[in-house]
Amino acid sequence: MKMISLENELKENAYPGRGIVIGMTPDGKNAVTAYFIMGRSENSRNRIFVEEGEGIRTEAFDPSKLVDPSLIIYAPVRVLGDKTIVTNGDQTDTIYDLMGEGKTFEESLRTREFEPDAPNYTPRISGIMRVSDGTYSYAMSILKSNNGNGDACNRFTFAYKNPVAGEGHFIHTYMCDGNPLPSFEGEPKLVGIEDDMDAFADMVWNSLNEDNKVSLFVRYISIADGTYKTKIINKNV
Repeated sequence: MKMISLENELKENAYPGRGIVIGMTPDGKNAVTAYFIMGRSENSRNRIFVEEGEGIRTEAFDPSKLVDPSLIIYAPVRVLGDKTIVTNGDQTDTIYDLMGEGKTFEESLRTREFEPDAPNYTPRISGIMRVSDGTYSYAMSILKSNNGNGDACNRFTFAYKNPVAGEGHFIHTYMCDGNPLPSFEGEPKLVGIEDDMDAFADMVWNSLNEDNKVSLFVRYISIADGTYKTKIINKNV
């Protein structure tokens, strides 16, 4: 697979929806993840990321304008031991709970489907990173309708053992803007990662469509000892 520019990919797509990037810095020292949310409606745009424990949660920026919290208020990031879970919905909690009971990432997601927001049937995208004793691996998943058929759920899991320094993978909910919104297709895209967390976060944020972007979370986790740095950028401040 040819590596593409994450910057160009984002700049050329006004509405990728929600997106997850997972990879490793070029120096091989840090596991990296980024998660962003976008919105077209006032309800979707009325959000911010806030830290909660070792993870984050979405909150309404203006609670008086919150209409329907069911698909927009959730914990995108949670930490379970040496594992960091990143998703675009409340399946974060499903993965956290069931993996805590001994299920695998894939087994946990078999209990879930795409979002019930016909006619879009927004895919549920998820990622899991494991950093332990100087080793690092990750996996990504997408649960999507069968070409817009809400009666059929297609499940895809992509596992990355011994990630390559400087490489990452990018998966997002929508191919582009539209009505209904077309679901992501294919395997996660191969993209480059940067050593500098602030520079990487700024590049992602500045590349997202100005009207539609809402919030961004970036975390760099030391592969040597599991300590991490986090950056959150909210459009609503």
